[in-house]
Amino acid sequence: MDFGLVLQTDPPAWSVVERMRRAEELGFSHGWTFDSCVLWQEPFVIHSQILAATERLRVGTMVTNPITRDWTVTASAFATLNDMFGPRTVCGIGRGDSAVRVTGGHPTTLAALERAMHVIKELAEGREVRLDGTPVRLPWVRDGHLPVWMGAYGPKALDLVGRQADGFILQLADPYLTGWMVDHVRQAARDAGRDPAAITVCVAAPAYVGDDLAHAREQCRWFGGMVGNHVADLVARYGDAAAAVPTALTDYIRGREGYDYSHHGRAGNRSTDFVPDEIVDRFCLLGPPEQHIAKLRELRDAGADQFAIYAMHDAIDATVDTYGEQIIPAMS
Repeated sequence: MDFGLVLQTDPPAWSVVERMRRAEELGFSHGWTFDSCVLWQEPFVIHSQILAATERLRVGTMVTNPITRDWTVTASAFATLNDMFGPRTVCGIGRGDSAVRVTGGHPTTLAALERAMHVIKELAEGREVRLDGTPVRLPWVRDGHLPVWMGAYGPKALDLVGRQADGFILQLADPYLTGWMVDHVRQAARDAGRDPAAITVCVAAPAYVGDDLAHAREQCRWFGGMVGNHVADLVARYGDAAAAVPTALTDYIRGREGYDYSHHGRAGNRSTDFVPDEIVDRFCLLGPPEQHIAKLRELRDAGADQFAIYAMHDAIDATVDTYGEQIIPAMS
């Protein structure tokens, strides 16, 4: 199993660069950042510095979207980084959440996302596409390579991952839900004539190492609220039909009363008071190292190829160090 570190691009940017450099030393294979241009600093600028400060770390967005950035700009940004530092980037992408909602927008459609993923990958790898009837190519790209990993929860989105994406980003660490969604993606891949094993599965969630479970829960409760934004969209589309969306994912948002994006992804977000302890425990990795290892093995058995740590709490460095020194070696 590979391991990634996910950070918000809070200032100072150099602290993000240094933590990613340290993560590579500790055995992490991937460094991820949020992409929400109003709430945080510009990720691609910081990605260039992370790549310059590391040798092997692969760097990507968790996740960008097709709305706030023109597709050609996104492709060019990734292709430029790869030209400068080798093929070490991953385009994590989804329909859009905080980046579009904080300016009054809404997530894009799956049809638009499908088209955007195709255009971004084709351009970044040097091939020609047609945009509004006009042929477009990045003429300077040579031997381009850009994996595109898609974030998804609902059945139609999982179908799209299976038939098109290079990787699947699942933002929760519940082994049962991981298995259910990975099975769905793999079946969609088979139906599309693709090799299911060729799709990388990345489970991303907060990890907090420590013995004070109550404190760890409060530091990570925000995550249930963030996932709840996507789940609310699913409930609006599918209702409570367990055949479409497992109730293990949807039941907990019944007490949800909106969401304050000014505290998005941060401990102490009062918009997440509706999230019960059970959901925090299911969606996150909490407790001493041995509990993390046990759950990681369950996630691996459910199909996860990578676990990416969301490090947005008061024990970032201690948790990352413990992963590098104890947990990653135990999972190798």
